[in-house]
Amino acid sequence: MSEHDALTSTAPVQEAEQQKNTTHAEAFSFGDPIPVLDRRELLDYVECVQMDRWYEPPVSFDGLARTYRAAVHHSSPIAVKRDILSSTYIPHRLLSQQAFARFVQDYLVFGNAYLEKRTNRLGGVLSLEPALAKYTRRGLDLDTYWFVQYDLTTQPYEFTQGNIFHFMEPDINQEIYGLPGYLSAIPSTLLNESATLFRRKYYINGSHAGFIMYMTDAAQNQEDVNNIRQAMKSAKGPGNFRNLFMYSPNGKKDGIQIIPLSEVAAKDEFLNIKNVSRDDMMAAHRVPPQMMGIIPNNTGGFGDVEKASRVFVRNELIHLQERIKELNEWLGDEVIRFAKYTLDDIS
Repeated sequence: MSEHDALTSTAPVQEAEQQKNTTHAEAFSFGDPIPVLDRRELLDYVECVQMDRWYEPPVSFDGLARTYRAAVHHSSPIAVKRDILSSTYIPHRLLSQQAFARFVQDYLVFGNAYLEKRTNRLGGVLSLEPALAKYTRRGLDLDTYWFVQYDLTTQPYEFTQGNIFHFMEPDINQEIYGLPGYLSAIPSTLLNESATLFRRKYYINGSHAGFIMYMTDAAQNQEDVNNIRQAMKSAKGPGNFRNLFMYSPNGKKDGIQIIPLSEVAAKDEFLNIKNVSRDDMMAAHRVPPQMMGIIPNNTGGFGDVEKASRVFVRNELIHLQERIKELNEWLGDEVIRFAKYTLDDIS
């Protein structure tokens, strides 16, 4: 080949153009989907729907039960109220301490609580037993009650008429069922849970939110690029892929770069979501933070816990105690009695 032919040869140019035409950019994602529990719409009912021989509640009680343990700042204030009420309740032969605690917990979670009056053959009262509010339904005549729990061995059961005491938190849209007062905080509860689940996935994934693998090394042929792409796509499990061996003898120093995505921003946003949603839940339940074991962020703290607890009991629980005494009027016997709330040392 002459010097002129060597200078005018188009073989390298054609090879470069062919490589340019065969390569293409591709974007894809990998990893498992992030689990969240906010798929259920709790407020998608417009009325109490008639179902067979009873009314269904205006919100999903199954959804409320799932939400109960979705976030610690949602379940903790409910437990505080239940424990304080149970500690001041004076047990009665018809209603034990444990039965009363179950009754109060159902009311705080579902806005409805039921006590079944169990009698002997002569009509005398033997005991008062709580019926699970999650499965108890009110009949079409509003005087009968049904226990509705479907499985392979059980069918809906009708309670004896007049033997169910229904204690509920009044609703502004209907009078058949009660609704809990924390419904406005459910979106914040689910947001808090979603942030926690996402953060857990973030750590399992190797404490990164993903990355871009940026390759500009001309020494790599398309087959090698395809192999790397396939290895990344097929990676499964925690961390997705942690190690990748690559041999490039003629490659450039910055020919392959790993660019992380939003690592610092994800951390800061997580804390903001947790704090804001926590404040929403605490505002809905109105329980002082020092009574739920929350550590203050400021140097001054939350103030005197004794004063806070006394104000809380006076404003929130004494009224509820008086309302629970409606059972006495219904039964004709003083079953519900409360001792005075005190913080004195009992040792």
